Amino acid sequence: MKRYSFTKQHRLTTNEQFKAVLSRKCFVSNDLFRLYIAPNECGHPRLGVSVNRNCGSSVVRNRLKRLAREVFRLRRDCIEANIDYLLIFSAKMSKNSRSGKNRALAGLTMQQLTDLFLTSVKLATRKLAAIN
Repeated sequence: MKRYSFTKQHRLTTNEQFKAVLSRKCFVSNDLFRLYIAPNECGHPRLGVSVNRNCGSSVVRNRLKRLAREVFRLRRDCIEANIDYLLIFSAKMSKNSRSGKNRALAGLTMQQLTDLFLTSVKLATRKLAAIN
């Protein structure tokens, strides 16, 4: 049986790791988040999640982080290894009103996030391959 753990080695933990991914400037955006990617030397994919304060209360922000980590944990076999992923949720990214955006983020389901994340991963990996 395959292990679906999300250990510390699968996370971006330090500020330097976040900055290294951001410095590559390879990203894909949609209405809910921006996904930055950068190659790594670890042999496995790693995930970092950041949720802006304007996305809602701490309950909503922590739920978004939990959902993102869970999607990554369960679908890690569908994404490319040796890549760092940084997922940044921000209500500012939408042209809709902020309160409408907060409702969209608060009502986000696991399946919706899975679909959005995997689509963004595919687009971002193609973009990274084109750059390299």
